[in-house]
Amino acid sequence: MAMRMLAAVGAIVVGAGMLVYADGPAAAAPEAASPLAGVGPCATDPVATHEPLVPKTLEVPIPYPVITVLPPQLPESAPKRTRMELPPDPCANPCPDLTDLPGAPPSLAGQLGIPEILLNPKPFHFAIPGPGPDPGQVPPPPAPVRPPIEPAAQSPARPAPRLGPAREVAKLTGANSVNRTDKRWQVDGTDLGIMWESAPGEIATAFGDTVGRGFHPPGGMGLDWRSNVLAFSTDRDLADGVTFDRMVTDDRCHAAEVLSSRKLDNVEVTTIPTSGFALGERQYLSYMSIRTWNSLPGTFFTNYGGIAYSDDHGQTWTKDPHARWDNIFGLANFQVSAMVPHGGYVYMFGTPNTRLGAVGLARVPEDQLLNTTAYQYWRDGTWTPVGGFGSATPIMDGPVGELSVRYDAAREVWQMSYLDTTKAALVVREADTPQGVWSESTPTVSALSYPELYGGFIHPWSSGADLYFTMSTWSDYNVYLMHSVVGE
Repeated sequence: MAMRMLAAVGAIVVGAGMLVYADGPAAAAPEAASPLAGVGPCATDPVATHEPLVPKTLEVPIPYPVITVLPPQLPESAPKRTRMELPPDPCANPCPDLTDLPGAPPSLAGQLGIPEILLNPKPFHFAIPGPGPDPGQVPPPPAPVRPPIEPAAQSPARPAPRLGPAREVAKLTGANSVNRTDKRWQVDGTDLGIMWESAPGEIATAFGDTVGRGFHPPGGMGLDWRSNVLAFSTDRDLADGVTFDRMVTDDRCHAAEVLSSRKLDNVEVTTIPTSGFALGERQYLSYMSIRTWNSLPGTFFTNYGGIAYSDDHGQTWTKDPHARWDNIFGLANFQVSAMVPHGGYVYMFGTPNTRLGAVGLARVPEDQLLNTTAYQYWRDGTWTPVGGFGSATPIMDGPVGELSVRYDAAREVWQMSYLDTTKAALVVREADTPQGVWSESTPTVSALSYPELYGGFIHPWSSGADLYFTMSTWSDYNVYLMHSVVGE
């Protein structure tokens, strides 16, 4: 249990935070409720507002060392899944017994108007391999192949994209969001919002670490922690937000974790999706196995970057044991990847762990996606398997965080969005070929307007002059749909 402590520095932090956040953005008013089942928000909900930079509650993790004897990881058992029907009235809470619980009484700090500081001891594991049950037979890896070395010249650099400043369209997750995810799926706080077309006329959206009961920002603080959750939408009218038709659930009003993790800090604390795509009937997620978040600000350490797949339209997922890129000495590339199918290949844009690295590039035939020996890496004007993923030439210098890449078929242009920590903004670049030369970047959202922003995942149905993308903020720890106009 966290130890509670009131700190005199709270008053100083409050004063500083008011100066920083005085010009923060105002949230747009919610649209009127739709009569259709499963859409919102309810007209009686209050307007969604942003949290101030100085939080009401600040939880400070205090790591302490624990020696862990770690047995082999067992095969995962079949996860529980349920089907959930939303009530016809979009304003009705489908599970008030689960989500309308009384809140905690105000703390002394809250009564005094200063942040409450929570010191939360958390184990930091040092793992020793130990005996354990036989994890069973791992499927053999795909037969090795020898892809050729092929020339791949860069195209001339495009001009920097012309984009108008982004506006906030709607809050997509959490309390008072257009989807009321706190009431419908016990998703009170989450981030990222990685989107792909999972079927004709349908968009899947993957989120990162998710919390329910007792959620409080900044960050994902609270109970009922899930490493990731997954939503689906058929909403084509993005001008008022994205309405989720359903989420993958494992109980009443409860979004399921779709990619498991050991949840042992310094072993595998969580697994985070980084991109998604569909090939035929199979869905794919690239993901990163996070060893620990306890590192320098803006950095984290991964075990590997990997690929998972689903053959039941996202209900259950298999993490392929061989489609992995190990984080050698903590410096390897393709730990955080964005994967894009195009022209018979899947292109993999990747960075090292952290938000500070440069972007490397690989490609693989679609039918060899899970065979790491079939990948060609772009190096100095050629596609080559020689030297493996450590030999890829950067197609773009860092710092790059939360990479999102797509091919805009209507304009025949490659488009990339990411967090640029040097510019303190989400930015967009464009190129005529995956290997570039990529244009200079154009900011879409600045940290001056949305402090602690990150993400920037492009909606696949952005078209013409409309660029829609998701944005997360650490101070809110929820996901927003943003809109920018191309050509302004």
